Amino acid sequence: MSQLVIQGQRRATDRVHLLARGGQSVPDISSLVPEEFGGPQVRDEQRHATISCVIPAYNEESTIADVLTSLLSQTRPPDAIHVVINNTDDDTPEIAGQFVGEHVRVVKGEKYLTVVHVHDIGENPDKKVGALNFGYFVSRGYDYILGVDGDTTLDRRCVEWLEKEMVTDPRIGGLSAVYTFDKTRVHGAMATFLVAGQRAQFAGFNMDNLVRGRNMAVLGGQCSLFSVRALEAVMYRHHQSAPWVRDSEVEDSKLSLQIKDAGFSTKISAHARAFVGPMTTLRALHGQQVKWNFGGIDLLWPGQRGDSKGQPLHPNLRLRWYENVSMLFNISARMGFLLLLAAALSIDAFVFNPIWLIPPAVAMLLNLRIALSMHDKSAVDIFYALLVAPAELYMWVRMGHFVTAWVQFFARVEKDNWAAQAAAERGRGSAYVMPAVCALATFLVLIYAWSQQSIGVQSAILSIGWPVLYLLTVLQTVFMVKKLVRRQRGFTV
Repeated sequence: MSQLVIQGQRRATDRVHLLARGGQSVPDISSLVPEEFGGPQVRDEQRHATISCVIPAYNEESTIADVLTSLLSQTRPPDAIHVVINNTDDDTPEIAGQFVGEHVRVVKGEKYLTVVHVHDIGENPDKKVGALNFGYFVSRGYDYILGVDGDTTLDRRCVEWLEKEMVTDPRIGGLSAVYTFDKTRVHGAMATFLVAGQRAQFAGFNMDNLVRGRNMAVLGGQCSLFSVRALEAVMYRHHQSAPWVRDSEVEDSKLSLQIKDAGFSTKISAHARAFVGPMTTLRALHGQQVKWNFGGIDLLWPGQRGDSKGQPLHPNLRLRWYENVSMLFNISARMGFLLLLAAALSIDAFVFNPIWLIPPAVAMLLNLRIALSMHDKSAVDIFYALLVAPAELYMWVRMGHFVTAWVQFFARVEKDNWAAQAAAERGRGSAYVMPAVCALATFLVLIYAWSQQSIGVQSAILSIGWPVLYLLTVLQTVFMVKKLVRRQRGFTV
């Protein structure tokens, strides 16, 4: 056994002894790990950190080969890669199995040894969370754990940039790559539209985190590097047997909050990039976004829901509060405008005012600035912003996800959103059409109620409704202008 392996195991043992001296119980989890995964693999002596990559894989036969190829092609490959296959009924195990074994790569005269392992854990009720925790157990003794989704490919310098920043700042407990989508494999008008919308959505979210001191609200499971020391601190602080918990719809957001609570920072890299798997159908996008929104609401809500304690004032949740309040403004302004417009037209009381063109013009400029800040921007991204209509249509789609998640939350519907998303990605379910049906039904009911009112009542409603909408629109426009003129300090997304 090399000196590096001995040192890695000694560091892990020392951390456990330190926790024990602090009065905290130390569970024996050694029985959960196969004997061959007792520590890092032997590799070149000049490296100062060890990285184990964990890939939770569920029916990833179409992407897993590209993911593994991108990892093995890194300028700084991981020391070990663990593909943890769960609940899978396709050919993922066979395809991933072709990569099993040692892979040697020489970069600028430095030799790297990466060992690929494939674990098929079969039926797993904890789904992705169970696969991640299995990966944690087989990665004990390493300095860092790199979590990568089974449909995420990495820029060739991604791991190198993540490692450099983590090694130079021990205060960082987790570091996220900048996420975007690979648009070259997207075909069809609907898929192109949805991917353009998702690229703009992710770009705006990433930029918000970058300009806020690079403090990352969510260490996404798509591609994030975690300090094992921070994960251990989370486990003992929160009395958990593993870092990731199953009682949250957004396990990555929950862990990010816990890492912050343990005294570590959660950051987004300014350089490392990863290409995540896009949702190319309305059905699949609805399943994913409702799960994300519902999980975020669980974290925002004060009190206790199941085993997930709400933390509404947590600093990592400020951006989520902003997103939810902003979405509420968007829904109110758009529904209010359509209803007031229909009502005014019905009694010939509508007068066009050019001032109404200012908010869409500001929104277009803001979308254009986001598009121009993209590292791999294309003509599609620019036209998506300039044409206004695609971004507006995508906003209506997002509003449907938002309303569905909040209705599900307040109704306390017991629904497995993980299973719902998986079914949607396989082309099953019709829940994605319900927001449109409900919006249309609401609109028709209100129009009917309007038609039953006297002209005096109708005039009174319009005289109150329009000024309220003016105020709401002015506030929205002010916030958009603030984002439009803020300094981006050279960051690209």
